[in-house]
Amino acid sequence: MVMKQSLNLRLSQHLALTPQLQQSIRLLQLSTVELQQEVEQMLELNPFLEADDDSAAADAGPTDAGPPEAERADAAPIDAPAADAASGSPAGSAEPPPAAATDAAGGDFDAGGETQSEMRLDAEDWRDGAQRADPTESDSPGEPGEWNEASAANWQGTGEGDEEFDPLGLAHSVQDLRAHLRAQLAGCSLTPQDRAAAEAIIDSLDDDGYLPESPEQLAAELSPHSPPEELEALCEALRVGLRLVQSFDPAGVGAANLAECMRMQLLRMPSDATSQLALQLCAPEHLDLLSRRDWKRLGRALRVEEDQLRCAQQLVARLDPRPGARFTAQAAHSVVPDVIAQRMGTRWRAVLNPEVLPRLRIHSLYAELLRRARDSGGLSGQLQEARWFVRNVQQRFETIERVAQAVAERQQAFFSDGELGMRPLVLREIADELGLHESTISRVTTQKYMLTPHGTFELKYFFGSGLATDSGASASSTAVRALIRSMVQQEDAARPLSDGEIAERLAEQGISVARRTVAKYREALRIPPTAQRKAI
Repeated sequence: MVMKQSLNLRLSQHLALTPQLQQSIRLLQLSTVELQQEVEQMLELNPFLEADDDSAAADAGPTDAGPPEAERADAAPIDAPAADAASGSPAGSAEPPPAAATDAAGGDFDAGGETQSEMRLDAEDWRDGAQRADPTESDSPGEPGEWNEASAANWQGTGEGDEEFDPLGLAHSVQDLRAHLRAQLAGCSLTPQDRAAAEAIIDSLDDDGYLPESPEQLAAELSPHSPPEELEALCEALRVGLRLVQSFDPAGVGAANLAECMRMQLLRMPSDATSQLALQLCAPEHLDLLSRRDWKRLGRALRVEEDQLRCAQQLVARLDPRPGARFTAQAAHSVVPDVIAQRMGTRWRAVLNPEVLPRLRIHSLYAELLRRARDSGGLSGQLQEARWFVRNVQQRFETIERVAQAVAERQQAFFSDGELGMRPLVLREIADELGLHESTISRVTTQKYMLTPHGTFELKYFFGSGLATDSGASASSTAVRALIRSMVQQEDAARPLSDGEIAERLAEQGISVARRTVAKYREALRIPPTAQRKAI
């Protein structure tokens, strides 16, 4: 067998992602907060990059010999127009792939033979613990929440650093659930063992105030290798601690599930016929029917009239299904818009928000020293990297502005009429107009926000599919969802609209939509079905 060698010429095309292009794509998909972090990191790592905080000094230029023309162009802030901005669009040439919880009633709580007196915590339950407690224990300075001389000294202050105290900060502080329960625990006279058991229960609560694990499970986790008799003693101590914690404020804390939580709150109320019926409604076997508002089956099961169910249901509606949530500090998530919709004459335009534009420039002195040096020692690469970063950041905001302006041109009615004026829009429509890829449009519209007269919205919000109308045009799905929400808000609570009736009303307005589509939009709006919206 003879092997023959030959030379062949083959032509092929492939996309090579240079480091500059990769950085441009990565910066384009970053949010405003992530971009600020990236800019701060680059300012720390690259000595040739500096922040142009003093714009007046930057416009006046350095006092000594100015840099050459090439360096002068790089020294301009990124929000100034650049001459080479139109020469190529690295972000557009790349084609990489684009980048309500409901409470359920568990069945662990057995409401069969449980009475109101058994669920109530009586003071006699803790009389034995109070007699066993050390009378000097409450005087120890280490107990949390207790007043002593050290606490008084801390409250009066020493006079040092008092000017740093911010009294307004106390108004914004939210006490943690566990701290709130420990403050109540500090006022109880208990033995160290009982106090430790109650502390273990408090530490095991979730943010909603529920105890996801039983005392038996907690005992097994706290002491996995203990003998059976010690494990049973620990279980009993945890049961006692659980009953104590369940007597604290807020009512319902320490429950194992929703049914027990609601029943514990009802047991704190005065006992009458309505509260007793509400206790039956909150039983596990009836809670599912209550959530679906199946009044007929509830009336047959409990053998009560409709007016009695109405009073009991109103009492249950005032209960708190998440008693610990009020003690959870909700972090404020503020969104800084990247673009702002401004009215210019009769049209709306999208302009960049100057507050989010980082002002960067090349350090002219360092760049000039590098140019005069004979041996750069690899610093020329850092200088080139700084130039790339400034141009890529500038290119990022230019692309965002172009896309936002194209979106604003097509959604002019939204700025005047709100959601009802939204028109159908897809990514390909904007991509074809600007000569960019759909993946680029997807990156630009993700985590980028526009400030409008109706609020701040993500750019993706302005895109949506269309539904056919009798006139031959199409209606935006966002506008249809707004119509559905308006219909539900104006419906009769005693006879709420079904999905079919909503579809018929939309058809009367010339919008052809199926009942299943209405149900899908209703679920997306988190609107409950007809049975759950009906008021008895």
